[in-house]
Amino acid sequence: MTTKYWEPYSPTPDEPWDLRRVVHLHKRAGFASTWGEIQRDLADGPEASVTRLLAGKPRAVGVPPDFEQTAGLLAEAAVASRDISRLKAWWIYRMLFSPDPLAERLTLMWHNHFATSNLKVDDPVAMRRQNDVFREFGHAPFGELLRRVVRDPAVLIWLDAPANRKEHPNENLARELMELFSIGVGHYSETDVKEAARALTGWTVTSKGEFSEAAGRHDGGEKTIFGKNGPWSGDELVQMLLDHPATSTRLAFRVCEMFMAEETAVSGVAEAPAQRSPGERESALPRAAVESLADGLRVRNLDIGWAVETVLRSRLFFSDRNIAGRVPGPAEFVVGSARALELFDPAPSTLLLAEWVTRLGQDLFYPPNVFGWPGGRSWVTTRSINVRVKFAAALVGGALRNPAVPFDALALAMRQGRGDDLTTAIAFYCELLLGNAKGAVVDEIQAAMLRPAANETLEEQVRHAVATILSRPEAELG
Repeated sequence: MTTKYWEPYSPTPDEPWDLRRVVHLHKRAGFASTWGEIQRDLADGPEASVTRLLAGKPRAVGVPPDFEQTAGLLAEAAVASRDISRLKAWWIYRMLFSPDPLAERLTLMWHNHFATSNLKVDDPVAMRRQNDVFREFGHAPFGELLRRVVRDPAVLIWLDAPANRKEHPNENLARELMELFSIGVGHYSETDVKEAARALTGWTVTSKGEFSEAAGRHDGGEKTIFGKNGPWSGDELVQMLLDHPATSTRLAFRVCEMFMAEETAVSGVAEAPAQRSPGERESALPRAAVESLADGLRVRNLDIGWAVETVLRSRLFFSDRNIAGRVPGPAEFVVGSARALELFDPAPSTLLLAEWVTRLGQDLFYPPNVFGWPGGRSWVTTRSINVRVKFAAALVGGALRNPAVPFDALALAMRQGRGDDLTTAIAFYCELLLGNAKGAVVDEIQAAMLRPAANETLEEQVRHAVATILSRPEAELG
């Protein structure tokens, strides 16, 4: 049950299936794409392209045959060493090489939704387990994810659950479970929080880092939550939240926040935005569009996979208003840049890529607070722009490879028959990285780069051009 807002996209003369829309699809729902993948999807059309993405098979190159085995070894080494930096590198490895980039994007979304920081947890084992839960259940009906997350040792430690006992209830887990994980602000009272905390008493973490229910610490007395009386348990509280209509609305906003532009608008519709929890970005999407998606979630057991597919197949997702209308987060930008340039062999150091993600303001496994990263325009500051410029130079200059090997930008262009001269190569990289090789932006890049420094070879000029394109404001939009 969806309305006109989420009607399926079908190419028209005004909204054709073109390179710009293919690049948009992969930037917004994955971590960019290679030129071969772009050309394949151009030929196959939107239905097949989105189907491939949803099935976890959009990547034609750059996926190691032993990917899962290697990823598992990297994770095990990271947790064995208790080195969170190596765990960040493991996740970057997954983003860069996984055959299923959408799963990694959803994992990143849930990491921000259930914002848990290792600063307090101080346990790479627990953080890795939580990350795997996000990946496995990130596109499932939300109840399957929430029931696991609310018992997750990292979340319980982060929100002081071990201190919540019947003699001295601690409200942290109850409050964030309502405000941030499910129904959002405006849908519960302080009494609901206090009573929910009583329902959650006894949920704790053992010395071995496992979830446990300590019966002696649980308050089994009568409680009143949302006006309903009963000896409610933690599991019953979670079910109440899943049944609450506000949960579907909050989830619809979360999915739209990930895939839709901050300034997306539907012509002729102007409605007051819904009440949002702190940290939830403002969107110009009309309330009716979000509620339409929420209605569909309600009747489908809060199936996140359905919501993701509905948005990605929609005309609104492929509309001109939505393309290049969202600032990608640091992980998207860093990994997407390396992926689009086919930096697979030798690949950049994932440890160094993770460090650049942190320098750009997104310290993986360390969200700044319970609200997560604010995202959107907050990613674009004078400092972050300067850092992105430095990252682009380091990436193409080879400083992120060990040993250092500069990116052969001319060779990649020549493999696609686009390396005859600087002008042709610049147009190719504008198409690859921006989804466009026409207009004032490209003219500005051409004008700047056609004045090469003395003694620069064509290979050096093209490499310099790629760094310039990645440093452009247009590259900040995805």
